[in-house]
Amino acid sequence: MNNNHEEINYHTLIDAQTWRFIEKTGEWFPPDAVDLSVERQREIYNAMCREFYQGHAPGIVSSDRVISARAADDGRDAYPVPLRRYCSSSPDNTAVVVYLHGGGFVVGGLDSHDDVCSEICQSSGFDVYSVDYRLSPEHVHPAAFNDALMAVETIAAERSLPIVLCGDSAGANLAAAVAHDVRGRKIEVAGQLLIYPGLGGDMTNGSYVSHAHAPMLTTRDVLFYATVRTANEPVLHDPTYAPLQDTDFTNLPPTVIVSAECDPLSDDGRDYRDAIIGAGGQAVWINEKGLVHGYLRARSSVARARQSFDRILQGIAMLGHRQWHY
Repeated sequence: MNNNHEEINYHTLIDAQTWRFIEKTGEWFPPDAVDLSVERQREIYNAMCREFYQGHAPGIVSSDRVISARAADDGRDAYPVPLRRYCSSSPDNTAVVVYLHGGGFVVGGLDSHDDVCSEICQSSGFDVYSVDYRLSPEHVHPAAFNDALMAVETIAAERSLPIVLCGDSAGANLAAAVAHDVRGRKIEVAGQLLIYPGLGGDMTNGSYVSHAHAPMLTTRDVLFYATVRTANEPVLHDPTYAPLQDTDFTNLPPTVIVSAECDPLSDDGRDYRDAIIGAGGQAVWINEKGLVHGYLRARSSVARARQSFDRILQGIAMLGHRQWHY
């Protein structure tokens, strides 16, 4: 592992198409955005998402609702959680997908990943549910996890179908945390597909050091989001916060992890795969060469990103049909 970021030549690793995507992103959401107020970060993030928005895939309709807050009998706080459901004109009722958006637990929502969710629905035929969990700093950990879990519990009770948990970045963290939490319960998780996940790895080693200054996401950014998420209070030994902090990786669902090579979070995917396989489970880690954090928005303009998104779509369909091709 190369721990000296100065030795990494991103102009060699990253192709011209991806550089154009990085530059366009920077025009809307600059590299120093974490120095802005959270309110301003959300404004420019939402504007960036609108710039890259590709609309709904053909044949997909969506509808919004809010899960009614319920009195929690297990000590968890309850809170109204907006959901957006995507349905295909050619439905496949083998499974449903629960999608949790990225954004560092600080930005993002139903609209930021609307087109991605519609494409997942079109490709798989599965109904897709996008979860608008609460954001930090207004709602610190475990608010986002509680909302994600409540959404999965509600969907599982209503649909009685296997669930594919899916998310990117912060949302992938939440998807994995839910997968850990529901083990041994009556919620049937067919699999999880995690896209450039941040799972709570050691930020003093590996890709957190070698890719500390990567385009699109730096280790400094990761530290900022972690601080905001917890109001600067350390969280230890809590897999609802960081799945890699768990001590038990048995009985997890089949897991596909898709990371970006040029991303401080990339080794989290490798380490999570190793933990699951070491506990006797099924997991694969795909580290996409030359890609950067947030490349889902580049899927129509960057060939590498499109190819990766195709692999993601194939993985979701595979997991929903209880297959394993790796």
